[in-house]
Formats: sequence, C-alpha cells, structure tokens
Amino acid sequence: MVLQDGISAVRSEDYTRVVEVWEASVRATHHFVSESDIEVFRPLVRESLPNVPDLVCVRDTDNDVKGFIGVAGTEIDMLFVHPDWRGKGVGRRLIRYAIDEHGARTVDVNEQNEQAVGFYLKMGFKVEGRSDEDGNGKPYPLLHMRLAES
Repeated sequence: MVLQDGISAVRSEDYTRVVEVWEASVRATHHFVSESDIEVFRPLVRESLPNVPDLVCVRDTDNDVKGFIGVAGTEIDMLFVHPDWRGKGVGRRLIRYAIDEHGARTVDVNEQNEQAVGFYLKMGFKVEGRSDEDGNGKPYPLLHMRLAES
C-alpha cells in the first residue's frame, strides 16, 4: 500500500479506525501502560476525538488512516502512527504540518516512551520540564518539550 500525498481531516466516520491506530501504537510503544489502563483509556480517546480542535491524518491510497495528530493552539495534543507505518515518514509529515500550519511549539511525552522522546528530539524539540504523573493522575511521568528556536 502507498500513502496519499498531503494531510486530510479526520472525519467522524474515521473515529473507529483512529482508535484502532491509537491502540496499535500504544501497544507497540507504551510497554509501561497496563492492559487495564488501555481498557480505561480506549473509550476516553474515542470520546475526546470530536473535541480536538485540529485533528488530521495521513491516509493510504485505500483512504485508510495510518497516523494522526491532534493540535490544540500551539500544543501537539496527540500523535500516533500505526506500527506498520512507523519509519515511513508519517510522523514527520504530521509534525511538519502541526509546526508549519498551526505554529505548534510544545508537546508532552511519556518519559517511558523512549522512542517518542527520541523522535521529538530528532524533530528539534528540547525537554524543558517534567511531571511525575500524566494528565489523568496516572504514574506515567511526562516530559514537557518545546520546539527549539532555529
């Protein structure tokens, strides 16, 4: 399968697939998250999608979502790429969109997700702070990252 050019909006009919991409990505990269937490987070992710101010994706030529990003103001709220499509430029394309089209400058990343931390560092973000818990009060430390000025 080949990726479509560009970025497209996530539509309500895409939500089931977006949650599937989220879950596959979490299972591939968030080894520190328990099965019970995945079960708790899955419906919360689904319920949050209509409230993300800018939710866009990269699709393949069958119009299937392969990765998505949510941007709120200048913050990257979420970025997930299906594990089969990691390393193929999907995340890079989504980050460039967030930076270029929305002026995204910050992101919070699970400290234990070393692959994501490395990706954001490679994309020019720097760690500027840390929290011991995630936004849900779970013991998943977050790194607060900001895009370095070029």
